Amino acid sequence: MFIDSHAHIQLSQFNRDRNAVLKRAQESSVSTILVIGFDIETSLGAVELADKHTQIYATVGMHPHDAKYLTPDAFKTFRELATHPKVIALGEMGLDYYRDLSPRPLQKEAFEKQLDLAEELRMPIIIHNRDAYMDILPILEARQGRIRGVLHCFTGDVALMHRSLAIGFHIGIGGIVTYPNAKDVQAVAQEVPEDRLLIETDCPWLTPQFRRGKRNEPAYVGAVAEKVAELRSTSIETVGEATTRNFEILFAQA
Repeated sequence: MFIDSHAHIQLSQFNRDRNAVLKRAQESSVSTILVIGFDIETSLGAVELADKHTQIYATVGMHPHDAKYLTPDAFKTFRELATHPKVIALGEMGLDYYRDLSPRPLQKEAFEKQLDLAEELRMPIIIHNRDAYMDILPILEARQGRIRGVLHCFTGDVALMHRSLAIGFHIGIGGIVTYPNAKDVQAVAQEVPEDRLLIETDCPWLTPQFRRGKRNEPAYVGAVAEKVAELRSTSIETVGEATTRNFEILFAQA
């Protein structure tokens, strides 16, 4: 069995066939899906889906793209949503220096506020990072021992992986690992310790190579597991068992 540790099936791209998507996931041995919120609307949507489906859990948080919208009222809403029994983490949160859709000082401020909440509630976090490792890692290192979570869609090199592991974080590997030129991600997938590895789709984006260019969905997390198994010279069953166990330990309520 597999767990998709990062999906966005609450989005409109799935409105026409969401039930069929869930059925395909089940038929593809996906036992659990973590639906990730990245603003108020998508966080509410994630919680709504988690309420309807036993195999779905939710996270709530503000993406760095929308950091400028983390008002006191929005923060209050996230705090309230975090008490829902099927909300098992905060995020995705972090820094994005690729698109810079919110000013970097505001991104950092929103990130720190959400980290404060995670510490207060003792909840794991989902980290979004794009071109910002040199700022994200020092922020996390300053809180080492007080926070835990996953650097989702990890795209750094092995050195950055080891630095992330030293803080106590898990490494999320997604469809990029199946791309022929993704050498850094493949090296990370090969070397990350078995007890720190998670797999994800980040659907509807980052579809694995065999469906590249089309909408991604949780059923395809098996393709990620297959490539990771190949890189690690192990079985897909071993990858499935390890990543499921890691998910259950990190997100202990699931």
